[in-house]
Amino acid sequence: MSKFRFELLASDGAARTGIIHTPRGDIRTPAFMPVGTAATVKAMLPQSVRETGADILLGNTYHLMLRPGAERIARLGGLHKFMDWRRPILTDSGGFQVMSLSALRKISEEGVKFQSHIDGHAEFLSPERAMEIQRLLGSDIQMVFDECPALPATRETIEKSMTLSMRWAKRSKDAFNQQTDEEKSGRACFGIVQGGTFADLRLRSAEALREIGFDGYAVGGLAVGEPQSAMFETLEATLPHLPHAQPRYLMGVGKPADIVGAVLRGIDMFDCVLPTRSGRNGQAFTREGALNLKNARFADDPAPLDLDCGCPACRQFSRAYLHHVVKSGEIIAAMLLTWHNLVHYQKLMDALRQAIAESRLDAWAASHTASAQHTEEA
Repeated sequence: MSKFRFELLASDGAARTGIIHTPRGDIRTPAFMPVGTAATVKAMLPQSVRETGADILLGNTYHLMLRPGAERIARLGGLHKFMDWRRPILTDSGGFQVMSLSALRKISEEGVKFQSHIDGHAEFLSPERAMEIQRLLGSDIQMVFDECPALPATRETIEKSMTLSMRWAKRSKDAFNQQTDEEKSGRACFGIVQGGTFADLRLRSAEALREIGFDGYAVGGLAVGEPQSAMFETLEATLPHLPHAQPRYLMGVGKPADIVGAVLRGIDMFDCVLPTRSGRNGQAFTREGALNLKNARFADDPAPLDLDCGCPACRQFSRAYLHHVVKSGEIIAAMLLTWHNLVHYQKLMDALRQAIAESRLDAWAASHTASAQHTEEA
C-alpha cells in the first residue's frame, strides 16, 4: 500500500501547489473539502460531489459518534463504503463541538463530557476515544482532539486552552501510534495549532506540535468571531513556524476571499459548510460575488446563474427558474444551488493552483478581488 506523502510542485511567494498522495487517491492542493458532517454532503449524491472536482471530503467525529455510531459504521465496512465515497476522507476530532455546544459539555483534563444534542444522553470524548472513533471510521486523515475557544476571549483563557490542547495532541498522537500497522498504513495524523490571535501563543503551540511530530499541521481556532485582518495576521505569524514539507490546513474557512488570502499566506487545505449551507438558503456564489436568489429582481431574469459555469444549475436553468424554486421551497433548489456552489469553490481552487504554478498569483488575486467587489448580501 502506498504511503501518505506531500509532494510540493511549485511555489509563488508563500503560496504553494502540490499533491497529497494517499492510497485512496491524490489530493491536489490548494484543496477545498466539502463537508459531509453525517456521512453525506447535504443535497448531493457522492458521484455528483466528485463531478464538482472534489478530491476529498470531511466527516465529523462527534456527529457520527452519536448517530449511527462508529462501531456500527465499522461493522458495515467503514465510512468510505457506508457513504459510497471511495476517495480520501478527513475526519475532524469533535473539538469544534467542544466550543459550539458549550452549553452541553463539561471539560476536564481527561476529556469532555457531552450531553447529546439529539436525545440528551451523556457521552464522553477524550483524545483516545476521538482517535478510536476515527480508526473505526477508517479515516485517511485523522485530526487530534483539541479545544477551540470562541473569540473574543482573554489571553488567560486562550493560553489555558492552548496548553490543554497540546497535552491532548500528545495523547492523540500516542493513540494513533498504537493503531496496528495495517490500520494506520497509508493514513495520517494532523496536529492543530491553537492560541487565538496571540502570536507568541501560536508560536508555542507550533513548537509543541513540531516536537511531537505530525504528518500535517492544521491551524484551528480561527473564523470564530475575529475580523478577517486578525485571521490573516495570525496566519502570517504562525505559518513560518510550521514544517515546509507537510501540508497546512486552515480549519473551517471559509468565504472565497478568506481562502484566497490564506493561500497567499501558505495554506494548502480548507473546509467549510458555507457553499452547501448557502445553497440550501438560496445563495449562489458567482464571479461577481454572492447572489441571493430570493430577491424579486431575479423573477423575470432569463440569464443563467453564471455564464462561466457549466454546472446543471447554470447549464439547464435560468435565474428566474431558480428564484421560483427557491421561493417555493422546492427541494431541487437546494440541490441545484449546492451543486453550483461546490463547482464554484472547486473552480476557485483550480484557478489558484494554476496561478501558483505559473507564478502569477498576486495578479490573479488582485483581479479576482476586483471582479467580486459587487456582493449582494443574503
